[in-house]
Amino acid sequence: MCDTPDSLMLFAAGFGTRMGALTADRPKPLVEVAGRPLLDHALELVEEAGISKVVANIHYRGDQIVEHLAGRSVEISDETDEILETGGGLRKALPLLGQGPVFTLNTDAIWTGPNPLAALRAAWDPAKMSALLMLVPPERATGHKGAGDFTLSEGRLSRGPGFVYTGAQLIDPAELSDIPEGAFSLNLLWDRLLTKGRVYGVIHDGGWCDVGRPESIPLAEALLDHGDD
Repeated sequence: MCDTPDSLMLFAAGFGTRMGALTADRPKPLVEVAGRPLLDHALELVEEAGISKVVANIHYRGDQIVEHLAGRSVEISDETDEILETGGGLRKALPLLGQGPVFTLNTDAIWTGPNPLAALRAAWDPAKMSALLMLVPPERATGHKGAGDFTLSEGRLSRGPGFVYTGAQLIDPAELSDIPEGAFSLNLLWDRLLTKGRVYGVIHDGGWCDVGRPESIPLAEALLDHGDD
């Protein structure tokens, strides 16, 4: 098995219900921030990091995403018949992604500063890690509500209020085969790996905005305008 990460899963299958009217006629990854679809902002990070194999899953209005990606080097994992959540979606996409650790990236965030995918690759240590999550402190989690998801101690993560998970990670999907078929969250895999002490985190040294609601769009655009100031 190759431990050099060079494949990525883009999560693009959700309904985007919190976006209200903005997703009545289009999927959330095609909602625009600063004149560009969220999906294109995510793909820019992927291209900058030089990741060669990219797979996007689709469900809600997936035909629009397929059309938008036409001509790009992105393969499609079709979940039209049944949306599988993050864990089930990743498992279904594995034949397209290939063996070894994979990046996963949510498509509903805006980033500034260092490329988070490149930072994950630089920090990845398969000898001790099965998952490496990119985090931000709550005070820099623009558009995000909540006390955080994980505590961080000497690089290792535990559940609890503290740092916010950004939706970018590197993960070894080997143990997905032990989880029953169907839809499930990657939280299920994380919980298994947390008990083994193999989930680590790194802190993003830049800006991040969770674009899950319409009111987050101007916040994301302001972040892009001002960079890391």
